[in-house]
Amino acid sequence: MTQADETTAPPPHPPRMAGDGRRDANAATVLRTVLDHGPVARGGVARLSGLSPAAVSRQCTDLSGRGLLRDLPELASGGTVGRPQIPVDLHTGEVGGPLAAGVHIGVPASTFGLVDLRGRIVARRTFRHDGIDPRTELPGRVARELGEFLAGRPRGRPLLGVGAMLGGWVDPGTGTVVRHDALGWHHRTLAADLSRALDLPVRLDNHARAIAQSEILFGLPAARRSLVHLFVGNVVDAALGIAGVVHRGPRSGAGDVAHLPVPDSTVPCACGRTGCLEATASDTALAAVAVRRGIIPEPDSMLLWDAAATGDPRADRLLRSRARAVGRAAALLLDVLNPDLVVITEQSSILNSAYLEDIRGAAVDHSHVCDDPERLVSPHAGPGVLPVAAGTVLLNPLFRNPLQG
Repeated sequence: MTQADETTAPPPHPPRMAGDGRRDANAATVLRTVLDHGPVARGGVARLSGLSPAAVSRQCTDLSGRGLLRDLPELASGGTVGRPQIPVDLHTGEVGGPLAAGVHIGVPASTFGLVDLRGRIVARRTFRHDGIDPRTELPGRVARELGEFLAGRPRGRPLLGVGAMLGGWVDPGTGTVVRHDALGWHHRTLAADLSRALDLPVRLDNHARAIAQSEILFGLPAARRSLVHLFVGNVVDAALGIAGVVHRGPRSGAGDVAHLPVPDSTVPCACGRTGCLEATASDTALAAVAVRRGIIPEPDSMLLWDAAATGDPRADRLLRSRARAVGRAAALLLDVLNPDLVVITEQSSILNSAYLEDIRGAAVDHSHVCDDPERLVSPHAGPGVLPVAAGTVLLNPLFRNPLQG
């Protein structure tokens, strides 16, 4: 399987193929159609997908047998001639509805989540990394805390596995963190380590790609045409999606925009240059500036967001300045790639739409191809973006090939 195949959304109409390949493609088409339109009767699935009614019926039976679909007889249409049309939907019920676990490993904290087949959060928890050595202790502690979180999941809901994501250079094919400078991780086989500790299947990806795939699977329709996702946290990176495919590049190295130049920025970077995006706009850089200016007592970006939310004008000015820097960087990406959608994961703009407007304004002011600020959006899941995207690392392969595994 090629890298492109690994992140391709199921096609709207099944390709012509024989045997099990056709069955697998048809199942993916039915599941995606129900995701987009459910609850929907089998006849509606056939009409929307282009499959024959007989093929839809077979696939609904197979998918129901795997616990992914369920009939909703209480919604059956009445008053018509012939057999009532019983809708089917993804199995998201409180009894029997499968769940995907997700974990985002950040620098100051990890976020755990459980999501259903529609990417909706059922439970979540934050695990702070205070006092934990990231190189020697953190992987084991994350596995232990995640195991305890999963042990408390709702009864009667099967667990499909775990999706894990983090910043830096991640190779999903091998489940390896190739490089994460902030954590000091190099060539760490994280997926295998977590899988052994949890006794569950684990899939791993970079967080920018995972959020991009979450937007393609669950977000705005424009995301399926083309999108750029820009992640601005302690790590700054990006992802590109075209026609439902998230680009990885050779050795899964695509998306490193940490040293993208930000127009007008003169902030020195560890690479020896000035004005690099991560040195200018990361949470780490932002918190350090806030401490120097006496806005917060310690370098914790959450304290800065809290200060702005409680009306500190200094915090607000600093966040608006960061938002404009992010917008200028987004303008560069818009001019090079001109996607239908730019998704910005940046905490202050997720929590307060005023900062998103600052990002949009700077992007439109500096872009040569984009005059529509509505093309820049926050993630569809809002503050739940991290657990939802982590769960998507597991759910996307399921929607691509639901009869496997």
